[in-house]
Amino acid sequence: MKQILWLFILCISSQLFAQKINRDLLNKVIQWRHEIHQNPELSNREFKTAEKVALHLQNLGIEVQTGVAHTGVVGILKGKKPGKVLALRADMDALPVSEDNELPYRSKVKAIFSGQESGVMHACGHDTHVAILMGVAEYLAQNNDFYGTVKFIFQPAEEGPPQGEKGGARLMVEEGVLENPKVDAIYGLHINSATPVGQVRYKSKGIMAAAQRFVIDVQGKQAHGSQPWMSVDPILISAKIIDGLQTIISRNSELTKEGAVISVGSIHSGIRFNIIPDTARMVGTVRTLDENMKQKIIKRMQEMVPQIAAAYGGTAEIDIFESAALTYNDPTLTETAVKSLKKALGENQVVEMKAVTGAEDFSAFQEKVPGFYFFLGGLIQGNSPEDAPSHHTPEFMVDDAGLEYGVKAMVQLSLDFLSK
Repeated sequence: MKQILWLFILCISSQLFAQKINRDLLNKVIQWRHEIHQNPELSNREFKTAEKVALHLQNLGIEVQTGVAHTGVVGILKGKKPGKVLALRADMDALPVSEDNELPYRSKVKAIFSGQESGVMHACGHDTHVAILMGVAEYLAQNNDFYGTVKFIFQPAEEGPPQGEKGGARLMVEEGVLENPKVDAIYGLHINSATPVGQVRYKSKGIMAAAQRFVIDVQGKQAHGSQPWMSVDPILISAKIIDGLQTIISRNSELTKEGAVISVGSIHSGIRFNIIPDTARMVGTVRTLDENMKQKIIKRMQEMVPQIAAAYGGTAEIDIFESAALTYNDPTLTETAVKSLKKALGENQVVEMKAVTGAEDFSAFQEKVPGFYFFLGGLIQGNSPEDAPSHHTPEFMVDDAGLEYGVKAMVQLSLDFLSK
């Protein structure tokens, strides 16, 4: 009888916890977010952010590991009773983007990226992720009457490590972040500038695309710009290759099955207006939501690129590199997580979504243990979703009000997972 009563009390306290997160903690979360936003750091260079996180966790009495995958921080918090191990992850890195909005805490930081000076900005919301997880850590450290262990993973280089370096979730996994103690499941979130505050969105199974980075090097023949017939023009060949790649999506991909994207994000060739250069380089990305489609698209790219170049008298080589696997939400974990989210935020605030072609290296954790990843509302008050500034742009903004719901969601997910 006593055991039944204890389980009832535990269940009720878990349901009511969201109202007990005090305003002082939520205000601190917002302040942390502003400080991190004003001091953004690029991938594998998150030194100050990592120091801030590590000091906070240490002050809470949480066991801390630093220098994981270069600048990553891991905190281990044990409950008062033995049980399962749950990991919670937040990514820390910013982007080489110059901020252009009216936020009073906007970034003015500059850094060198790929040999060029650039502004640095949290243009994807990772500052909010860090602040939310710092808040969750404080709440759970002060309310640790749960079974098992929570492992807080503050990850560097989600946007990808600098060229020639390793980093991100995959390197953290290689260095054993899911071991000692061995993780049973992992949760992660991503704020979204077009999702209303207070709402979260999820999808069972594949929610975000697999991503590959490709590099195409075109070799032509240099000539005077006034005598194109003397050249093999690599810029023209590049244009034909870009056009051809899009036919792989429009003519070779079964888009009624799943979405797919090929995008060229960078092309460099030549240095002068009246010289046809001899080389060109293109860099881009492939996004897929189905493994068979992915393999077919890659095969067609490898066939098409050298043949198009040969048709115009040049040569071309293509290299394709894995960036992130499919972000796959474990169906069983998703089912229980959705119940927790509805408990924390309300039945109507938890919305099922379709998969998106963005990619997330959170997938590296999900390849090893069951994981659940969801989107958190951050739409600026007064904006419509259609007017929301896109992620990875200078105008990007999210509403501080969304952070409260992120803390409540992650705490509820944690307490429910560790309640048995």
